[in-house]
Amino acid sequence: MAISRIVPDLTSSSLAEATAFYTEVLGFRVVMDHGWIVTLADPQRPEVQLSLMTHDATAPVVPVASLQVDDVDAVYRSARAAGAEIVHELTEEPWGVRRFFVRDPDGHVINILAHGRQPG
Repeated sequence: MAISRIVPDLTSSSLAEATAFYTEVLGFRVVMDHGWIVTLADPQRPEVQLSLMTHDATAPVVPVASLQVDDVDAVYRSARAAGAEIVHELTEEPWGVRRFFVRDPDGHVINILAHGRQPG
């Protein structure tokens, strides 16, 4: 299993205000906007990203970070085998990701995801 990207997820009470702050003060640009989540990237280094969220569209909590992996099903099986708390079950989301949320030993909720259809 390889991790290809890690994006911090910040809870926001106003996506418009938070987006304005990060674009105007730090020079980020919007690379994705679903209305409830906005992902920003550094124009010079697009792999440097930050997501702002008012809520999650299908999960019960906003995670603290999103980790993109090459095999989300394998990570899900590992989390289950380790007895980790699954906060949001493994799901094919309508926006093109397969993901689940897991709680780490310190209580942080992490979004583990892969883009596109994954082998089951």
